[in-house]
Amino acid sequence: MAMTAGGAKPYARRTSRRQSRHGAMSEINVTPLVDVMLVLLIVFMVAAPLMTVGVPVELPKTQAKQMDSNTEPITITVQADRTIFLQESKIAIADLAPKLQAIAKNGNEEQLFVRADTSVPYGAVMEVMGLLNSAGYRKIGLVTGAPDAMKPPGQ
Repeated sequence: MAMTAGGAKPYARRTSRRQSRHGAMSEINVTPLVDVMLVLLIVFMVAAPLMTVGVPVELPKTQAKQMDSNTEPITITVQADRTIFLQESKIAIADLAPKLQAIAKNGNEEQLFVRADTSVPYGAVMEVMGLLNSAGYRKIGLVTGAPDAMKPPGQ
């Protein structure tokens, strides 16, 4: 049997390798993180269109292009029975302008969207828009249905 110099153990190198294997791990396993993030991304992509204003209304169909908006606008909905909603809460037409001025972040520069059912008379929609205009709001948009859902006239 061969003797080692200085009394060193013949397997000293092997034991130091084992100790480093069981020490603190310096790498982060990102695979579970990526999996969770992809699942959340898919969930939010599916759920985001469902989180639009929940007042049921049948919108008129047009071929207008969709507007680009960085912030979510305030939505006023006029239902078929002329019931008016501010976002999702029912409101009287007389209370509409004061309530808008109370919740508007940018004052009269706030962007407003008016949604109206197809069976609502033109005059009722114009009454709401006139009230908004007289309250000082100039950025008023009309919401319509998607162009791919349109049917040609007479069909």
